[in-house]
Amino acid sequence: MTTPKKPPALRLSMLPLSIAITSALMMAAPAAQAQSLVELYESARAFDAAYQSAQRQYDANLARAAQAKAGILPTAGISAGASRSNFENTAPVTDRSFNTQNATLNLSQPLYRPANWATYEQAAKQVEQSKAQLETANQDLIVRTSQAYFDVLAAQDTLTFVRAQKAAVAEQLASAKRNFEVGTSTITDTREAQARYDLVIAQEIAAENDLRVKKLALDTLVGKVETQPKPLLAPVNLPAVEPADVNTWVQQSEAVHPNIRLAQSGLEIAELEVRKAEAGHKPTLDATASYNVTRNPQGTASTNPPFAFRTNTTTVGVVLNVPLFAGFATQNRVRETLSLKEKAQSDLEGARRNVAQATRAAYFGVQSGQGQVKALEAAELSSQSALDANRLGYQVGVRINIDVLNSQSQLFQTKRDLAQARYNVLLGDLKLRQANGTLTPEDLQKINALLAR
Repeated sequence: MTTPKKPPALRLSMLPLSIAITSALMMAAPAAQAQSLVELYESARAFDAAYQSAQRQYDANLARAAQAKAGILPTAGISAGASRSNFENTAPVTDRSFNTQNATLNLSQPLYRPANWATYEQAAKQVEQSKAQLETANQDLIVRTSQAYFDVLAAQDTLTFVRAQKAAVAEQLASAKRNFEVGTSTITDTREAQARYDLVIAQEIAAENDLRVKKLALDTLVGKVETQPKPLLAPVNLPAVEPADVNTWVQQSEAVHPNIRLAQSGLEIAELEVRKAEAGHKPTLDATASYNVTRNPQGTASTNPPFAFRTNTTTVGVVLNVPLFAGFATQNRVRETLSLKEKAQSDLEGARRNVAQATRAAYFGVQSGQGQVKALEAAELSSQSALDANRLGYQVGVRINIDVLNSQSQLFQTKRDLAQARYNVLLGDLKLRQANGTLTPEDLQKINALLAR
């Protein structure tokens, strides 16, 4: 007689719990289709609309900054014209028409224009601002990609743990039914196991939907379909925070954080804007040159008989403009720029304070997360021991079915919390580097080293 095969869930539940969960995770994530965090980040960098928008804005800002250089460079222009004149005279009677052709080349070179030089220096500061803005967008993309990556892994873990719990509860339900049939337990055990099984079914449906939503978010971010992130190695050793001093992290942010650099450039631009306003009181000096050619092929009315001629005129000189009175517009413009400079100083100080506060908060968050991981690892061992003891007690009659079910729920909840805590530590390390402005794509390589091959 052939023994019927057990369903996959039941066969899985009869394995040791850690082996069962590991097997389920391996089945849920085929290695051949899995992508690493670096691979998905590169895809997101080429596809994400927010980052591409920031890149195009950076390119536009570079072109805008280059325009300011025109104010200190020479300008040249050519103008040309042609006309026909008709001359009539009654005494003596004269009727004559003639053509006039002319062309002029004009050159100008600013010699002393302080406002133009201030604008040119502002352009260099605006380039620095553009770089800081692009770095901010890149760091944000790194964190968003990592968040979506770990969200999918966490959702996969939750679904795996729920299904493993369903298999364990199904086994406990079958045991309760058998014991009830032979008269060694009450109907209460069966009903409690059935209620817990129904609850786990509802949790499985919710976990499946959550995984579907998280995968959709990751697919949308990286521009791929059916992405499959590589899971963490098991066991995994999370790296410690280096350097292990929060003040060092804060000091690093002073020189490199994009928001601080952005505010510092804003202050320098405001100072140059004051110089531009003050230049309204100063004279300007330009060197000019022109070359004009005028040609009359048929002569003019002033010559008799008419004869063709050509005139060449060269002019070289300087033009001095001295402002005398502009209706107090210049004085009020200076007052405006001085107030904006003080605002920029306040913005810079505010940026420094915000970065320092965010860096400290992120640092202590990572430290707290590492402590939670250690505590949950100990809790996992304790929960496993408690489940084993309750199962043994149930078999010998000193524990009831609900004790075993509660121990199972506690163990699976602990495992889920532990997996989430590990993801939070890795993500928290990235957020710490983002908080102090040192986050780069190379930081993802350290996480890649912790992923399954």
